[in-house]
Amino acid sequence: MSGPLEQEMRQLLTAAFAPTSLDVVNDSATHRGHTGDDGSGESHFTIVIESPQFTGVSRLQRQRLVNAALGDIPGNRVHAVAIKASAPGE
Repeated sequence: MSGPLEQEMRQLLTAAFAPTSLDVVNDSATHRGHTGDDGSGESHFTIVIESPQFTGVSRLQRQRLVNAALGDIPGNRVHAVAIKASAPGE
């Protein structure tokens, strides 16, 4: 069962990028007791996203685009988000 932040991230990323593939992985359990673990069970995530919108876009810019689409979630409502963004065929 996915939590509310995970669902919100999926909705925001789907709306922003119309991804051909999207996986939002909740890594919070592996960080239990570490810095940034707020006890919510939704503190650390990995996002794997593939979208045609990333074609010709640098890795850094892809990261920035994903973070911008997530708004105040990274760094405020979630401690850490790892992003693996690619274009189809990469």
